[in-house]
Amino acid sequence: MKYIATEKAPAAIGPYSQAVITGNLLYTSGQIPLDPATGTVVEGGIKEQTEQIMKNLGAVLEAAGTSFEKAVKTTCFLADIADFAAFNEVYAKYFTSKPARSCVAVRDLPKGVLAEVEVIAEV
Repeated sequence: MKYIATEKAPAAIGPYSQAVITGNLLYTSGQIPLDPATGTVVEGGIKEQTEQIMKNLGAVLEAAGTSFEKAVKTTCFLADIADFAAFNEVYAKYFTSKPARSCVAVRDLPKGVLAEVEVIAEV
């Protein structure tokens, strides 16, 4: 196993790694819309927060030597299912290869954010 860490994505806010590679697969921890420079939640609604999530995921994928195109599965968590369409608008710009996906609404997310996304990708 290899643990991935990059300063271009927010540091873990708990006892976990940004991502782990085992075999030829990368498993990312869920990314939320934190600005890696300040550690604060980005301002704005679901679209702005999803853009930051994708920037964070992109940094983790890059640090692991892979990319959005190599994603095989994502799991997406929304604080409000009413944000589904707006979330998809941003998500679709990054995951153009259309990996398998689960997307669910949850009661709460860390720091009160609107979304969280995790990825499994080939390396």
